[in-house]
Amino acid sequence: MRVGLVVPGFSAAPDDWCIPALRHLARRLAVTDHLRVIALRYPYRADRYTLESFEVVSLGGGLRRRAATLGLWRTAFELLVREHHRQPFDVLHAFWATESGCLAALAGRRLRVPVLVSLAGGELVRLDDIGYGDQRLAWERLKIATALRLATGVSAGSQQLAQRAQRRSRRRVRRLPLGVDTRLFHPVGPAPRAGQLVHVGALVPVKDQALLLRAFALLRQHRPEARLDLVGAGPLRRTLEVLAGELGVEGSVRFVGQVEHGHLAACYAAAAACVVTSRHEAQCMAALEAAACGRPSVGTPVGVLPELAPTAATLAPGREPRALAAALAAALEDAAASGAAAQARVEHGWSLDGCTAAFRAAYAELID
Repeated sequence: MRVGLVVPGFSAAPDDWCIPALRHLARRLAVTDHLRVIALRYPYRADRYTLESFEVVSLGGGLRRRAATLGLWRTAFELLVREHHRQPFDVLHAFWATESGCLAALAGRRLRVPVLVSLAGGELVRLDDIGYGDQRLAWERLKIATALRLATGVSAGSQQLAQRAQRRSRRRVRRLPLGVDTRLFHPVGPAPRAGQLVHVGALVPVKDQALLLRAFALLRQHRPEARLDLVGAGPLRRTLEVLAGELGVEGSVRFVGQVEHGHLAACYAAAAACVVTSRHEAQCMAALEAAACGRPSVGTPVGVLPELAPTAATLAPGREPRALAAALAAALEDAAASGAAAQARVEHGWSLDGCTAAFRAAYAELID
């Protein structure tokens, strides 16, 4: 098949891991299909280059905002038409049902090419108190509605998101998650230190590491050996460091900072469990990567966690620190068995090969 992957951003070079899960998907698709990636915003340059075995066309629109956005849209639409005339697409696949999804859906209608739009973020969410979610803005709502209405097919990365999207779509919403490269993420190193927890994610409000720190302080009252690594960077780092000090856990919490994608497996493997405290996740690759490394995830019931968590005791639905602390304690008690079960689930339902095959089957169905 000849596949056009339309995305907001993509790797600018082999060592640039912009949106790693999309890079893994593209690499695997390119094994069996002719793939072209159209990146709208990043890299911040207009270019055409080969990455691994597929072609990337970047429009360099990262700084084109407000009125300039219309010019970027026209350029992107014309590019998709030219690329189709140069070498016809069999299917277009857009990630995020906002700008990229809307453009792909419009171009697909013009070119009579089927389009799959994958929900991959906060398209259907509105969290006004932290300024998160595309439903807060009328312009974003219009783009999302257009993408969902005009797309030939719609998919979501978790059952939870698929059910929410189904209420807005006239078509069946497919559950099609992004897969984990189990060659990169797999059990490594010695057994983890007892009581060691890890959180992997940007230090931003939607990830709610403040809830994690408060729950961790309560956990330490009963498990004084517990330790927590926060892997990731973001604007809230200093605020969270201050909070850790106020809670008296600064000596047990380590702010690791940004870690290169290829080294994340060691971070997961060093912990007994991975913690997710997000207020929203479309899928949550961190939980799946941890599971592929043989480590269970515990936390709020977002994204794939309800599908992946071995027991309800490891989920804390009320966003209350005591409930999360209890879930952390339960996860640490049964970490080895839960980790093995999570790894088996990933190999069965979220491997890169299996998830890519599911996307290809959806493409074939839409083409037919």
